Amino acid sequence: MTSSTVDADRTAVLVDFGGVVTTSVLGAFRAFGSDIGDPDLPLTLLARDETSRSLLSAHESGRIDATTFDEGFAERLRAHGAAVESAGLSARMQAGLRRDDATIALLGALRSAGVPVALVSNAFGRDTYAGFDLGELADEVVISSEVGIRKPSRQIYRIACERLGVAPEQAVMVDDLQQNLDGAARLGIAGVLHTAGADTARQLRDRFGFPTSVC
Repeated sequence: MTSSTVDADRTAVLVDFGGVVTTSVLGAFRAFGSDIGDPDLPLTLLARDETSRSLLSAHESGRIDATTFDEGFAERLRAHGAAVESAGLSARMQAGLRRDDATIALLGALRSAGVPVALVSNAFGRDTYAGFDLGELADEVVISSEVGIRKPSRQIYRIACERLGVAPEQAVMVDDLQQNLDGAARLGIAGVLHTAGADTARQLRDRFGFPTSVC
């Protein structure tokens, strides 16, 4: 990519947590589904079952706690033939998640170079962020359950940009879900669809000129 095609107006990075700072959330949910007899059932319900969708939206927006979500979603799983207990359900769904060290190193490189970074995450479960120092990952942290708004609502990205002191047109959003990038794009925020830390680093460097220290 030539320098003439680099969008040098972008000066800040917004980044998702689950599936970016960690390994794939979708993969973890499928692994949990395999454990209960159907790899696709949890994701299918969260995407298509109205009751499950409502539970997820309410939980991520902070209107219900993890226990209430676990009880409600366990009931939906049981209604579709899965024998599950509600206690600790959301934690079991995320048991396969691991740190993505390449992405964590990328965020460190960006911040060391003076690039402001905001973490923008839809909360899920009680201990989603356990073991992570979010203040070391990002300059600002915007969690859906704390602000009462979840991705892909434009307002959550606006909050992140305001906290960083940048206009949306100066920001790039990194997320593993296209729907979240589409929501950010409605504000003028550019998007990078994350699949791996090295690829995201290259896109940030080649498309936007960020100093990512990746060859």
